[in-house]
Amino acid sequence: MQARVYVVGTFDTKAEELLYVARLVREAGAAVTTVDVGTTASASDADVSAHDVASCHPEGGARIAEAADRGQAVIAMSKALIAFIGTRTDVGGILALGGSGGTSLIAPAMRALPLGTPKLMVSTVAAGDTSGYVGVSDMTMMYPVTDIAGLNTVSRRILANAAHAIAGMVAGATAETQDTRPALALSMFGVTTKAVELLRARLDKDFDCIVFHANGSGGRSLEAIAGSGMVKAIVDITTTEVADHLMGGICSAGPQRFDVIARTGIPWIGSCGAIDMVNFGPRDSVPAQYADRQFLVHNADITLMRTTPAENIDMAKWLAAKLNAAIGPVDLVLPLGGVSALDAPGGAFWDPAADKAFFRTLVAEFKTTKNRRLHHVNAHINTPAFADFVETLVRQHMG
Repeated sequence: MQARVYVVGTFDTKAEELLYVARLVREAGAAVTTVDVGTTASASDADVSAHDVASCHPEGGARIAEAADRGQAVIAMSKALIAFIGTRTDVGGILALGGSGGTSLIAPAMRALPLGTPKLMVSTVAAGDTSGYVGVSDMTMMYPVTDIAGLNTVSRRILANAAHAIAGMVAGATAETQDTRPALALSMFGVTTKAVELLRARLDKDFDCIVFHANGSGGRSLEAIAGSGMVKAIVDITTTEVADHLMGGICSAGPQRFDVIARTGIPWIGSCGAIDMVNFGPRDSVPAQYADRQFLVHNADITLMRTTPAENIDMAKWLAAKLNAAIGPVDLVLPLGGVSALDAPGGAFWDPAADKAFFRTLVAEFKTTKNRRLHHVNAHINTPAFADFVETLVRQHMG
């Protein structure tokens, strides 16, 4: 079946723009299906009517028609669109146009599509914080500069770019390369790059190593991939997001970090990479409560703060509680020689007392069982000795 570009939007307010981009996508050589997700009863020229979409709502189309207000109708239509897209077997990509309401309505259905399926949202909110719309998906957002309210000199050019972009994405899609190697999800930060590079060199021949940047969104992405069943184990070398979550840094993955191992039982082999630091923005953005702390200005936009022994105790308790809730195998590896490139003899964050507080607390709080093990490695995290030890654990779990 030919893959099609689904052009989605509220035809009751944006029909002119939607039909314009649909025409350009067709002229670029792609098959098109237009989909109306308007919440009014007006007729439209879309291939799929709003009524047809609404009928896919789990509680029936009346759920939208009987909504108390526009906000409730938008929420209900969003659920209907997710269900509608789930019934289609020819989605090669989605191009959507929207303001704040349309973006909120359509984005969940785009996020529900598999990774790699082109998803392009032209949205008036794209110049702001888009994390709530994108989540951990591979959605692309384009800012239209003008409002999506009629065709003009500016909008024609930008919408044409969007149409040609989605057509190119779909036309350029290649058959998925089959990789017979079991996939692993690894976490990495700049200061643990060496550790992950050494580990990948040992594992790449036999495993598909998928690396995530432990910057908050990266941790959430890692767990989303793990929860989807796309990987066979998590190799969580870099758990620095704990520090940012507890101390208010900018790289927090939120309180749900590590919950995937309590839901799925996926094997988890991890460590405490970069728990020696909290990430803040520019130096003058650091909260006043930390004014007298030890800092390292990483660049103009990032300031690192060394964690204290007391904070390491709190982090160890929090991490232990998460790992203790795991229903599958857990192997936690403590690198006694240091947890990051900065936490080494002569390094800016070298603090054996703080590290010892973390290790000692984990030993006390971590509940060891036959399936949940704690290991000590007398080496720095960025050394071959550490990589050798973790490799052995990974191969044990992967058979």
